[in-house]
Amino acid sequence: MMLAVAQVKKEDLATKNTKSPGAETSVTVNGKNIWIYYHAPSVRSRQIFGDVGALEPYGKVWRLGADYATVLHTAADLDLNGLAIPKGDYTLYADLDNGQWKLIVNKALMAGGRHIWGVGVSPDGIQEGATTNDPATELGRASLTMGKPSSPVETLKITLSDAGGAKGKLLIEWENVTASAPFTVK
Repeated sequence: MMLAVAQVKKEDLATKNTKSPGAETSVTVNGKNIWIYYHAPSVRSRQIFGDVGALEPYGKVWRLGADYATVLHTAADLDLNGLAIPKGDYTLYADLDNGQWKLIVNKALMAGGRHIWGVGVSPDGIQEGATTNDPATELGRASLTMGKPSSPVETLKITLSDAGGAKGKLLIEWENVTASAPFTVK
């Protein structure tokens, strides 16, 4: 398993999964570029978040997308809602703690010669969910502010935006849920 050391190449994260295509969001804040690359699944008449029977039940860790783990790149040190994140590359997960989510920032990027698949078992049979519960690979967790969109969001959308000065915002929207956190570029 490789910890965050070199910049990830976004093209290496692309898959051929048309049901969860690759997507990215980026922003330049205080002259520094920050981006997130993820795979965006759609609701497709499923219950996504909730109790038993939901695709992503409460009390579980979610890979914050589909396919390969979601990747954050930051060209500057960040403070994400109280969590210090040194410049570099990380994988992101969400702890769906009974609807009070926490963003997990993980230093593990690779499993052997390829990117971490996310939570669970990858297509080549490697069990990778343990990376999200291994304190040795986790940078930390930041609380997210929960809300509801004005209308259901069919396809997962992650947005980074500039909030003026050295401040920005991370917003996650899918199904009937929004989760957000402020960040500051150091």
